[in-house]
Formats: sequence, C-alpha cells, structure tokens
Amino acid sequence: MIKQLSWKVGGQQGEGIDSAGEILSTALNRMGYYLYGYRHFSSRIKGGHSNTKIRISIQPIRAVSDDLDVLVAFDQETIDLNAHELHDKGVILADEKFNPSVPDGVSARLFSIPFTKIAQDVGLAQMKNMVAVGASSAILGLPMEAFQNVIEEKFSRKGQQVVDKNMTAIQEGANHVLNETGGAIEELRLEPSDGKKRLYMIGNDAIALGAVAAGARLMAAYPITPSSEIMEYLIKKLSQFGGTVVQTEDEIAAVTMVLGSNFGGVRALTASAGPGLSLMTEAIGLSGMTETPAVIVDTQRGGPSTGLPTKQEQSDINAMLYSTHGEIPKIVIAPSTVEECFYDTIQAFNLAEKYQCPVIIMTDLAVSLGKQTVEPLDYDRIKIDRGNLITDSEGLKQLENSELFKRYAFTEDGISPRILPGVKNGLHHVTGVEHDETGRPSENPINRNKMVEKRLKKLEKGIDFKDPVYVNAQHEEADLLIVGINSTRGVIHEGMERLAADGIKVNHLHIRQLLPFPVEAVKEQMEKASKVVVFENNATGQLTAQLKLHVGMADKIQHVGKYDGNPFLPSEIHNKSKELLVHGHV
Repeated sequence: MIKQLSWKVGGQQGEGIDSAGEILSTALNRMGYYLYGYRHFSSRIKGGHSNTKIRISIQPIRAVSDDLDVLVAFDQETIDLNAHELHDKGVILADEKFNPSVPDGVSARLFSIPFTKIAQDVGLAQMKNMVAVGASSAILGLPMEAFQNVIEEKFSRKGQQVVDKNMTAIQEGANHVLNETGGAIEELRLEPSDGKKRLYMIGNDAIALGAVAAGARLMAAYPITPSSEIMEYLIKKLSQFGGTVVQTEDEIAAVTMVLGSNFGGVRALTASAGPGLSLMTEAIGLSGMTETPAVIVDTQRGGPSTGLPTKQEQSDINAMLYSTHGEIPKIVIAPSTVEECFYDTIQAFNLAEKYQCPVIIMTDLAVSLGKQTVEPLDYDRIKIDRGNLITDSEGLKQLENSELFKRYAFTEDGISPRILPGVKNGLHHVTGVEHDETGRPSENPINRNKMVEKRLKKLEKGIDFKDPVYVNAQHEEADLLIVGINSTRGVIHEGMERLAADGIKVNHLHIRQLLPFPVEAVKEQMEKASKVVVFENNATGQLTAQLKLHVGMADKIQHVGKYDGNPFLPSEIHNKSKELLVHGHV
C-alpha cells in the first residue's frame, strides 16, 4: 500500500473531464484523504485537449506531483501528451474506441476499456466519464458507496433516473475492470486515511467566502477567467445576507460601482484578471485621491493582451504596484494558500477602511483554481475594523453658513475622519482633482504638497497586516534561500525536502505583502543565506526586481522564471537549486 498517488483524466474539452475529476476527488475528500487538484484547460467552450490532475495523500499536500500513477484517456492525444509522466508501474485506462497505443519509451500498463460502449449500454454515451470513474475506483480499491452521496448531490435536481444511471455507469466501469484484473492493483492501493472531515475548495471560493465573512454586501464585476468563480459563488450566497452581485458592462463600470458603494458605507469588491486590471487603473487612482476604500482581486493569468487566459503566470506584479498614474497609497497582498485566501480577504477589507485606500488581493491561476484540502476555518479569527468611520452626528461640530466638514483633515498619521453620506454636519465635497481639507478643488502649491504627503504618510510606518512574509527557516546560516510568491509555496516546500535529503541547508521565504514591501523581514532572511534564488512564473523577474530594489544584495540573487503556462514542479525547484549551488548560476 502507498501513502500517495497521482491520477489524471484527459480528453477533448466538453467530454466531462472536469466532472470526472470532481466526483472522484470529492468522494476521496469525504473519505478523509488530502487532495490537490489542478486543471489544464483550453480557452474555449468545447474542443482542445483538457486534463485534470489530482494528487491524493494521507498527509497534507500543496502542489502537483512530478509523476503519475494512473492516466485515464478518452483519446490518443491524451496518451501522447501525458504518458511521459507515468512511472514504470503506472497504469493507463483508455477507451478502446480509439484503439489506444502506448508511445515508445513508456513502460506503463495499458488497459483498453470500452468506456463509450458501456455508457451507451447504460443509456447515454456522455456518461463514459462516469464509467471511467468506476474503472479508476476499481483499480484503486475504492468502495462504491463512497460515490453514492456525491452522485446524488450532483444530479438529484435532474431526477432520480439520472442519479441511478450515473451510479450504474460507475458500477459497470468498476465491474469491467474487476473482471479484467481480478481486483485492485496492490501497488496502487492507498493506505487508509484518518477519516477526518475537511473542506475541499479552490482559492476563488475561499476569497468569496472571506468577502461574505468580512461583511461585503456588493460585488460588481465583469466575468473573466480565472476570477469568475468568485462572482459565481457570490451570486449564490450574497443574497442570503442582504447583498447582491451586479454584472457590469465592463471593468471600468465595476470598479467605479465599488467606489460608490464604499463611499456610501457598504463594503464592496470587484475581481478580475490582468486585462480587467488595466481598465481599472484610472479608478484605482480615484480611490487613492478621494481616500475611498476599495478591494480589488487580480487573478493573474498568462499575458499580455488576451495572452493565455487559462494558464498559470505571475506577470502582473509590476502592473499592480505601478500602473496607476500619479502617486497614491496602495496596498498589495498575496495569499499563497486557500486558507490564506479566506483570511487575507477579511484583512483586505479591514485594511481598505483603516487606511482609506485601494487594496489589491493578488492571486494567480494556480491559487485561484487549484483545488485543495483545507482544514476547517476558524471563524473566531474574524475581526471587523472599519477604521476612523463616523456613522452618526454625535460629537460633530455644527456647520455654519457655507462651512464644510473637513473630510480630508490633516492628521498626524495621514488618516482623516471618514463620514457616511447623510450624517448631519458631515457635508463635504468629493472630487478627483486635488482639493483642500473639505474636498473643495485647490491648486495651491502649499496645499498640494501637504495633501500628497498626507496621503502617502498613511503607509509610511507599515500596515497592520498579519504575517507579511511566510518563513520556513530551519538554519541560522543557509546555503540557499528560496523565495516565492502565491502558488509556488507548496512546490517550494517539496523541493526543500529533497534538497535537505541531499544535505543542503535551505530556507524558504514567501512574500505575502508586496506593497508596502516588508523590507526588514526580507532582509533578515536574505542575510542568513549564501545565495538567494527566486522562483516566479514570469520572464523578467518582477519579484526578483523588488528584492533588489528594496533590500539590495543583488550579487547573491538569482532569478528562475517559468512562463510556458504551467506551474513549477517539485523536481524543477530541486534541480534548479542544485544547479545554482554547483555552478553559481542557473
């Protein structure tokens, strides 16, 4: 029996690839196994190769695996593209319909199974994906009852007959394999799990749930991959809490609607990807100038332009840090796990209101869409901080004649009292042009200097963000410090384990707060290491440049970029790190 295995299903998009992976992984989750799932899909509704890879373990995992135990193939292309991942004892379960063959150099065992014919006999050819789930369950030795509740929940709205047919398809797929092999393949049988109940979710769902927990009651957005699941989740849930979701005509409308909502005192957010962020940049400046809170999620994908809409990349870092014209206070945070997506979103709303500025939650496709096992969330950790917000007129000075409330009053920390519209004695002016303390337009040079300095002062002493860096530093003096951001955290952890087994002293630093940059925390870890290597999914080293800009030590920093649309693998972290240590460069 084994502690973990990796399973992949592939075929043409629209053949039920996602459903097969979802049903198998959900059943395994309910059995108590730890999971990490990653989807490779095309930028189209139907057609083009698609696959879902799921890693299953009795221990926590946060990354895709290098190799593969079981490959389920609905066409020869799937075998040709993915069979190289199979190890020597791997198994291919392929639809006999296309006369499958194993490529040269691959020693995995091939089982040709009539997925389509069995599905047709059950009643519908499209159910071949359920036949494949059944075949996989038999190979792995999983009980049929593990799938009953999952199938009922997924198909009950279509009627009991549909539920029964899908269960029959799973059973018939299992029966065929059992008759062919005589039972489960022992070297693919997982050790029993601990049976504990855990969540299994994507980062986008965690962000959406975090927004609800933070008290957000409006989401305005335009659908775009890979952020749309945030919107879809909130469409289902937000109305239950008195909120709503508005699908706007574009991202400009979305972000300005968010500003209007926050100005009125209602917490609101928008979510998009790189192209949408580009459209939002002027309004982000408006947020900074008017000191109106705003929470914006940017789920990075391959760029530029339309780029690779469904593939992994981390190339929006500079856009989030610098794209707004002029100079405003802005906060950029970067969750690296699904749990952090939830807790950081709550923090984002608190930060936006406390510092009265835009907050960007930066994720990437692998964090947003990678599905992971998550321990039960701790709702006692939720704290709501609305900052210096005035909601009633008690204690306010009565305004005389044409006098206005000093909404943008000069203060020691740069944070002015913020007042809800309609509060008596709180009347003030709001404009995107430079203004005085009451909001009235002003081009006075002295006022201009004071206002720019006031706004920037808000973040000068740092921000109240929990854990701006994640540190795994077991060595006071390390041969190597590995630095990453967003989804690379889990894969770096696995690479570190392999490096440690080689006798290499390696520490890990993960950046969770990009702006303001946590200089001292990063500097402390960099000083402990002989060499520093930054793994990031871009070509130009955008995170690497931030380290050099804020901390220095450029002579010891190396950048390793990957920008082919795929996440890093543990073997790449391991091999590239050793190459750097041996040769002095990558």
